[in-house]
Amino acid sequence: MEPLPEQQQLRIVHCFRSPVGGIFRHVRDLIEVQVAEGHHVGILCDSNTGGEFEEALFDAIKPNLALGLHRIPMNRRIGPSDIVTLWRSYNEIKQLNPEILHSHGAKGGAYARMIGTLLRMAGSRVARLYCPHGGSIHFDAATLRGRVYFVLERFLERSTDRLIFVSNYEKRGYFEKVGRPGCPYNIVFNGLKDEEFEPVASNDDAVDFLFIGMMRDLKGPDVFIAAIPIVEELLGRKISALMVGDGPDIERYRQTVTRMELDDRVVFLDPMPARAAFAKANIVVVPSRAESLPYIVLETIAAAKPLITTNVGGIPEIFGGNASALVKPGSAIALAGAMAERLKNPNSQENANLLAESIRGRFSTSAMAAAVANAYRESLQS
Repeated sequence: MEPLPEQQQLRIVHCFRSPVGGIFRHVRDLIEVQVAEGHHVGILCDSNTGGEFEEALFDAIKPNLALGLHRIPMNRRIGPSDIVTLWRSYNEIKQLNPEILHSHGAKGGAYARMIGTLLRMAGSRVARLYCPHGGSIHFDAATLRGRVYFVLERFLERSTDRLIFVSNYEKRGYFEKVGRPGCPYNIVFNGLKDEEFEPVASNDDAVDFLFIGMMRDLKGPDVFIAAIPIVEELLGRKISALMVGDGPDIERYRQTVTRMELDDRVVFLDPMPARAAFAKANIVVVPSRAESLPYIVLETIAAAKPLITTNVGGIPEIFGGNASALVKPGSAIALAGAMAERLKNPNSQENANLLAESIRGRFSTSAMAAAVANAYRESLQS
C-alpha cells in the first residue's frame, strides 16, 4: 500500500481493557494496515491482563506504535477505581492529541468515549468510535446487572460519533437490549489474512480434540470437559484432548479434570498461536455460550481444520447454509454427540476444505480495514 500524503495522516488511538483474545487480535490487524497506510497509531489498555504470550505480541507491535503503548490498571467490573483510571487515561490520551479514538469492548468503550467528550469540551475535534465486540450485549436483559449496563450504554451513546458492529447478531443485540442507536453505525466483519487460508495438517502425535481460548465459563471449557466421558461412553474407548489458553477459571478446570480422573487424557498448555495449536489436534471444539463474531472460528475454518462449535452469536453468519451443523450451547450431551459423530465421520476433512473455501472471500483483513477507514472518514466529516 502506498503511504498517504502527510496531510491525510491520522492520529489514531485504540482503547480497550483486555489485551487477550479476539479484541487484541482485531486491534493488531487494524494497526498493521493503518501503519502501512501512513497513520500514527497508539494503544491504551489494561496493565494487569495477559501473560508472556501477550507480552511477546506487544513487543512485536511496539515498533509500529508512533503514539506509543500506554498500559494502566483497569478493573473488569465497575467500581470506585474507575474514577482514578478515567483520570489517568484522560491524561495519557490528551498528550497524544488523537483525531480518532477507536474503542473496543464495554470498559474500553466507556473510558474512551468519556475522554473523547472531555477533549471535545477543550476544543478537540476527535472522533469517538465504539465497537462493543459483544461486551455488555452478552448480559441478560432480565437481570439487574444487564439492565444497569444497558442504561449505561444508552447514556454513553450521547458521547459516540459512530458504532461499529462486527456482526449482524451484535447489531440486533444492541437494538433489542440498548435500543436503536441515535448515532450512525456500520457493520464490519472480522477478517483474516491470505496466509491464514493455508491448511494446517495434524502432527503425527495429534490428540483427538482441541479447545483453544479464554479459560472462562462464557467460552465453555467446562462443557468441553464434561463432554469427554460422554464421548468415551458413546465410542466405547478413551479419547485424548488438549486445552490451550489462560483465564480466570483455569484452576477450577484443572481441578475438575483431576476430580473426573481425566488427567491421563486431557492436557493443559499455555497460550500459543492458533495455527501452532491446530497442528496438535485433529478436531477443534469451540463450545462457547456467547460470542459476537469469534476469530477462533474463522481461523479454524480457514486452516481447514474440522470444527465443532455452538449456535451462538454471529457464528451462524460465518457458516451460512451450513449453520444446521451447529450445536446447542451449554449442553455437554449435545456437544458429546457431535464430537463422537465427527470422530466416526470419514468426510470430516473434505467438509472442512469446502467450508474454508466458502469463507475466503467474505472475511478478509483488507476488507475489514477498508471499511473501518471509511467509518473514520465519515465520522470526521460529520
